[in-house]
Amino acid sequence: MAMGTGRGETKRAAAEGLWPAAPRAALTVCFLGVLAVMLLQRWQAGASPEDGRGASLSPCAPALLIPVFVGAHDDIQDDMSDDISPSPYIEYDRLLGGLLIEGFDEKSCRSRYQFARYHKSPSIPSPYLIERLRKQEVLQKRCGPGTKAYKEASKQLRSGQSINMTDCNYLILTIHAGLGNRMLEIISAFLYALLTNRILLVDRYKEIGDLFCEPFPGTSWLVPSDFPLNYCEFTQSSPESYGNMLQNKVAGGNTDRSLAGIRPHYVYLHLDGNYGFHDKLFFCEDDQQFLQGVPWLIIRTDMYFVPSLFLIPGFQDELSRLFPEKDTVFHHLARYLFHPTNNIWYSVTKYYRSYLAKADKRVGIQIRIYETKGILQRNGPFPHILNQILSCAQNEKLLPEIGMTEGAAAETQNKGAAADTQNNRTIAVLTTSLSSWYSDQIQKKYEEHPTVDGTTVKVYQPSHEEYQRSRNKKHNMKALAEIYLLSMNDELITSGFSTFGYAAQGLAGLKPWIMFRSENHMVPDPPCGRAMSIEPCFHQAPFYDCKAKRDTDLGKVVPYVRHCEDVSWGLKIVNETQL
Repeated sequence: MAMGTGRGETKRAAAEGLWPAAPRAALTVCFLGVLAVMLLQRWQAGASPEDGRGASLSPCAPALLIPVFVGAHDDIQDDMSDDISPSPYIEYDRLLGGLLIEGFDEKSCRSRYQFARYHKSPSIPSPYLIERLRKQEVLQKRCGPGTKAYKEASKQLRSGQSINMTDCNYLILTIHAGLGNRMLEIISAFLYALLTNRILLVDRYKEIGDLFCEPFPGTSWLVPSDFPLNYCEFTQSSPESYGNMLQNKVAGGNTDRSLAGIRPHYVYLHLDGNYGFHDKLFFCEDDQQFLQGVPWLIIRTDMYFVPSLFLIPGFQDELSRLFPEKDTVFHHLARYLFHPTNNIWYSVTKYYRSYLAKADKRVGIQIRIYETKGILQRNGPFPHILNQILSCAQNEKLLPEIGMTEGAAAETQNKGAAADTQNNRTIAVLTTSLSSWYSDQIQKKYEEHPTVDGTTVKVYQPSHEEYQRSRNKKHNMKALAEIYLLSMNDELITSGFSTFGYAAQGLAGLKPWIMFRSENHMVPDPPCGRAMSIEPCFHQAPFYDCKAKRDTDLGKVVPYVRHCEDVSWGLKIVNETQL
């Protein structure tokens, strides 16, 4: 997730109290005595013994911490004045073009109405999408946990009684992957629920409530603790699995994919990356017609399967109305659904204001390493990855070039000064990585070799966890904070194949520069390329033509579903009208 920072920033970082409270002697160099005591009373370090962060963080690196409230009436968010605008957009649309509605308690979830301050969306949601979201909210409130309809439906599910058809059908999403995948799978499930008029409920046992505020007014989207099915035990081979039911021909019918009108109480949909042929028939029109009559669907996925929904004929007209700009699905739905909890949001805004807000330009660099040079070296240091980052940033004019020698740089600056005043322009670079080595090296290069145009480059990294801990709550809270910080930049460089990067670019509504995966420890040529759209990639997309009943290239069926830049076999949505 994150890394170290510039050496010249240590005094400011210490003064603003953004250091972890680890019991290390080196902290005495960074903290001002009295101020440190005051700040430590209000902050809790993000590290825990099992994290291993205490040994990995540089003692003078600006760290991203997750604060805790020290009392029911001590709202630390209140020290952020609402009339301070952290971005050039002094007037901002707090309701995100109508995606959100008034009426939520703002203090209980600060991010809901404040996110628009930190990044202006390049897209406007369609009136039809807004209309459908309002209808979905009514449905969620009428059929959600605690309602008469939900109690009756769960009672029937528990007893196995025959189903009395109602207007309340449900989609239960189990969650098990890393944070980036979680965000992608939630968006996929919500869009499917929207298309099929189902109530979306998500797994309450995977810290979703610690990460995100409730998105729907007057109800909860968390599966109640007394839900009658132990859905976490379902697997691809479970009798309840739809693919398994088809494969074993539980019932005959007009086609080999029909269950002859039998409507089970519930069906488990296995859409993980290891899913098989029969599981993938979920994306066929005939199978969707059958599933429409099943009151409870339990879905397990770790992917962004939205592109394949665009290939189902029965959904295409509705999707075109919802998203006239087809490549804005994740952008609009993520800003509607995801609102970081107050602890996380405070960390995000505090870090942004302290290090990024005053820069003339902000560049986010998301680094994910896929090298396999020994398990202890999986995140580096890899000099070719560093060269790739710098080559991409400088070739695409995201960062200024640096002088080969200090003398050459000084000479260039002196020539420029003769024709113009001194360049006071500052670029803030926010890096996220599991290793700190890359940001340290980028900062070092810009410190040792001044830029040819005199621009000052400052590099920041909120944290570096060394390895991913997808089951650690505080790790995931920091990861979410960093995704939001990345989304607040003006330009993005991301690592191909990374769902972490996909989530950040989707929230931002930015087409990132994607760094291609290297081979044989060599910098790819070119080192990066501009993304076709802001949409994530569906890594394990099916390649079966349901109508023709044969394999085909689904990246060439409709103009707005193409193969991904970073995953040649994957699919992504683009805003194209011609093949």
